[in-house]
Amino acid sequence: MSIVRVNEFTAAAQKSAELYAFLKALLPYISGAEGCLSCELLKHNEHAEQFMIIERWDCIESHQLAITNYPQDDMQAAMSLFGAAPKGNYYKL
Repeated sequence: MSIVRVNEFTAAAQKSAELYAFLKALLPYISGAEGCLSCELLKHNEHAEQFMIIERWDCIESHQLAITNYPQDDMQAAMSLFGAAPKGNYYKL
């Protein structure tokens, strides 16, 4: 059974465009990871600092492996773009 991962992000003050660009740059990595069925980036309609990435995976383990393999230096470099800790949860279809 596949799962859906819903990730929520809030940009730091004056960093909305930069966070959006960073998240957009993640999409090829996510969609190219083994077990990823699809992913999309959404920008809130009224609150420009809020974003979501919706991912479909074959299983939770595939998602967790993809996170483990993501370059940690790139993630650390992006930390100043976040206004709050990212949130994410798994959902069953």
